[in-house]
Order: sequence, then C-alpha cells, then structure tokens
Amino acid sequence: MHIPDGFIPLWQCAIYYIIIIIVGYFAVSWARNKLNDKQLPLLAVLAAGIFAIQALNIPIPWGTSGHMVGAAIVGILLGSPYAGFLVLAIVLILQALLAGDGGVTALGANIFNMGVLSSFIGFYSFKGMKKFIKDVPAVFIAAFLSIFIPSLACAIELWFAGTFPLIAGLYFMGIYHAVIGVIGEGIISSIVFVAIKGVRPDLIAKESLT
Repeated sequence: MHIPDGFIPLWQCAIYYIIIIIVGYFAVSWARNKLNDKQLPLLAVLAAGIFAIQALNIPIPWGTSGHMVGAAIVGILLGSPYAGFLVLAIVLILQALLAGDGGVTALGANIFNMGVLSSFIGFYSFKGMKKFIKDVPAVFIAAFLSIFIPSLACAIELWFAGTFPLIAGLYFMGIYHAVIGVIGEGIISSIVFVAIKGVRPDLIAKESLT
C-alpha cells in the first residue's frame, strides 16, 4: 500500500500532509494526557513488529504493493485510534527515509491511508461490533476492515492522481488486501490480542475490555 514518489501530484500531496499534521496534533495531545508509562514498552514492541511485518510486500500491478498494516490492533490495545496513528506515522517515516519504502512526497498520503484511515476504521469498527459479538471476532473483523477499506481508498486516490485505472485498481488492491486481511491482518491481530489478554490484560486499555 506504500505509494512511491511521482505517483501523486505535489498539490495533492500537500493536502494529505495538511490532514496528517492536524491529526498528528490531536494524537500528540492524546499521548500526553492518556498514554501511561506502563503502555510505552507495548507501544515500542508493536512499532517494531509492524516495521518488520510491513517488509513482507506483495507487488501489485501499476507499482504499489500489498502488505499488512497493524494499525487496528495498536488502537484496540491502547484504547485510541491516535495510538495507531502515532505508531504508523513513526514506522512509515522511518521506512521512507531509511529503507526507501514509499516516497517522501507521498508520505502524507501513506500516513493518511495506513495511519489515519486504518486506525480509525479499525478502532471504531471494533468498538461498534463489540456491542454485539465477543471481543476476538470483533478484533478479527475490525483488523480486516482496517486494511481492506484503506486499500480501496488508496486505489481511488491513485486514480484521482491519474496513476491507476479505477476499476482495475480497485479490483487488484481489493482482492490482494482482502486475502491479506483474512490470512494476515485478521488472524495475527486476533492472536496478539488473545496472547496479551491472557498474559498481561492490565496492558490493554479499559476502553477495549468493557
């Protein structure tokens, strides 16, 4: 889902940067007021894990790629989509600057898709579904949606930028990320949630357990 440089006009890149700067302001405010010292090691471990799993890329026609994201489980465990945003923003910045994975000009768009859309869709899908189903199935579905919907948004953005054909872009991005969402994002996020809940439930935010 990483978008390289040159795939989006600079004026559109600027719009995505403005959006993530605004979200980043609220995310930093959340971290200062809500994130406690006990959760910081978990945040660091999740960031390292996400950096690693995103290295497993599946090439998709017309130049982008498919891979797991991880934003949903971060938000669910720490009780806010802002947590997912912060982790993904850090990971994507490091990937762009150190590994050349995703462009610098397109960094705003990449953080918007994987940090904003994935985090908010994943967290609020989980919160909504948890009213009707148990927490593990809710994690699975939320994680799936958190990668599948942003992948379609990415295809639309690239079509709007004149890079992707719309229908074929939606088809390839959707199919690839639907598979990744089930066998990767959904299953692994559920395993992580069950493992942490079983061993250290005190690390999971109360908002996600009630």
